[in-house]
Amino acid sequence: MVDIRERIKSDFMYHAPKEGQPEVYASIRAKALELAEHIVDVTPPSREQSLALTALEEAVMWANAGLARNG
Repeated sequence: MVDIRERIKSDFMYHAPKEGQPEVYASIRAKALELAEHIVDVTPPSREQSLALTALEEAVMWANAGLARNG
């Protein structure tokens, strides 16, 4: 098990991209954009649409964080 203090130190530090990671970040964003546009196209403007888009933003952020911290 990872020590909590070591984990939070890692969580709050800058992680420079490693070779190949910028392309992966771009691919994650491109797929998320495709889904975001589809959500906007097929759902009416609403709180639920906004929440879906926010959740998608969060998913991209967490995927990128996972790659940065563990990649």
